[in-house]
Amino acid sequence: MQDRLEVIRKRLFEYRARRPRPRKDDKILTDWNGLMIAALAKAGRVMNNKAYVDAGTLAADFILQNMRRDDGRLLHRYRDGEAAVLANLEDHSFFIWGLLELYETTFEVEYLQLALKFNQDMLDHFWDERQGGFYFSPNDGEQLILRQKDIYDGAIPSGNSVAMLCLIRLARIMLDPDLEEKARDIVRTFTNSIKKVPSAHALFLVAYDFLLGPSHEIVISGSSSDSELEKMIGAIRDIYLPNKVVIFNPTDQKSPKIHALIPFLKKQPSIDGKATAYVCQNNNCLLPTTDTENLRDFLAK
Repeated sequence: MQDRLEVIRKRLFEYRARRPRPRKDDKILTDWNGLMIAALAKAGRVMNNKAYVDAGTLAADFILQNMRRDDGRLLHRYRDGEAAVLANLEDHSFFIWGLLELYETTFEVEYLQLALKFNQDMLDHFWDERQGGFYFSPNDGEQLILRQKDIYDGAIPSGNSVAMLCLIRLARIMLDPDLEEKARDIVRTFTNSIKKVPSAHALFLVAYDFLLGPSHEIVISGSSSDSELEKMIGAIRDIYLPNKVVIFNPTDQKSPKIHALIPFLKKQPSIDGKATAYVCQNNNCLLPTTDTENLRDFLAK
């Protein structure tokens, strides 16, 4: 039977090959790649799969190197060696999401720095100062009769839902109440629409759940070559905690880049040279621990 099916398959393929092929869409889009990068980074982290992480890193680096204007602003699409079209809201929010997942997976500070940079671009060029929420198009882009503002989470999530999730995560990482207030403004802007059909706003509700809590803010301080540090990071990744942010504070570097970005980490050193976890829940912090099992207990509460 298998042999007969293989003969039939080949005959069908040969017949189909005589017909004109569908045109191939080979453009590269920042927003769709942002979603892919976030998925690859998260999957690589959870499954301990380096190939996934490498693929996400390559995609992010391609966008950073090839899909930006000379002034650093993101562009929407790339094809045949040309990048064009000023990026929209989804390009920004989806790519920021990917960068944040890459940071939490690799702890490369540059990804966090870039997430903050593009987040500021998003606030500067898309935020509605009068009514809250983000417009789809930038204030310095093509002049339109009406600037659209969407919150519907369909086949892909809306730019506002992803932006809200990113604002909350950046607010918790940076201890920045202004960013968290922007996330709350998005809730106020779209509450009436979401109450009518909650099921049409799935990712918004994910972000809202993060905002309400409980959520965790976790700092791991220690030497990157310490096996106990790896165990601590592994313990965090073993537990399903979607509402969390994780920051790595490298104590084996004289002037870590992360300290310039997040100064409060200087006050969270490793204890007695051991890998140390600082766990907070909704900004209420427990005593630091150097014991991985204690860390698991903290996160299970």
